[in-house]
Amino acid sequence: MQFKRLRRNRKSQAIRSLIQETHLRASDFVIPLFIIPGENRTEEIAPMPGVLRYTIDRAIEEAAKLHSEGIAAIALFPVVEKELRNKTASEAYNKDGLIPKAIREIKKQLPTLCIISDVALDPYTVHGHDGIANEKNEIDNDLTLEVLIKQALTQAEAGIDVLAPSDMMDGRVYMIRKALDQAGFHHVSILSYAAKFASAFYAPFRSAIDTKLSFGDKKTYQLNPANVREALLEAKTDEEEGADILMVKPALLYLDILAKLRQETTLPLAAYHVSGEYAMVMASHEKGYLDAGATFYESLLSIKRAGADFIFTYAYPHLRNFIHKL
Repeated sequence: MQFKRLRRNRKSQAIRSLIQETHLRASDFVIPLFIIPGENRTEEIAPMPGVLRYTIDRAIEEAAKLHSEGIAAIALFPVVEKELRNKTASEAYNKDGLIPKAIREIKKQLPTLCIISDVALDPYTVHGHDGIANEKNEIDNDLTLEVLIKQALTQAEAGIDVLAPSDMMDGRVYMIRKALDQAGFHHVSILSYAAKFASAFYAPFRSAIDTKLSFGDKKTYQLNPANVREALLEAKTDEEEGADILMVKPALLYLDILAKLRQETTLPLAAYHVSGEYAMVMASHEKGYLDAGATFYESLLSIKRAGADFIFTYAYPHLRNFIHKL
């Protein structure tokens, strides 16, 4: 056997760039934006340093800046006033509500920007769950579907590009696709949160949308972190029901799921680099233990390498120098 000098392919930045297998570009990222009522203001989110909540006018400014840098898509999440939350989540399908209004106004100003909207009820319910609770405090799957369909149609009427059901109710992709097609919204895509796990890493996000559970947990509808086959079955089911894109959430702790799913489907795959994955790096960065930019670059590169076509992330501001250089 010959003594092989593999380091020759690593001897300079130029050569390393030529043979690099995985790349990150601005167009690989979806940037979540948290929307609040009012005008001309932003709010800091304490557990997520550097991430803000925006009124619609300020969100348009931020989205325009991002789009000018090559970001192709944003994802909208509402911070709903508490007096508008109730047991039936009726604000979720208010045509004059925060998200439909944001969709209309952003699309008017930035028609080439892809807008993705969340389809789930946790920002709109008094109890903080993603579905409608019955008298036993159980999340009723089929009652929830009725509201999700109304929410999806309301967002479609507002001009949404991609609906992203994140609720993990059975049958929601099929029912939303059927309702969209019957209403003439054949062009609206569905990005399904296909493998969404019951994770401790969502805590900062719940602070961001100012919601918390008043009873129980989400383990009856979100996936058990211990299960691989169940996650693949969920994804296969959503594909069969009409999803255009599948998502794995969280990303970093579930790269094995992402890689296995990449082998089983030809659909595009998204991954959500979630709030907790962001927050723990920022906490270490602020202590001087890690460099946020370098750490995020390596982290998101691993997500892309595992099979994601694009990534939802809060970390883009820390990646600007890295992706522009490479």
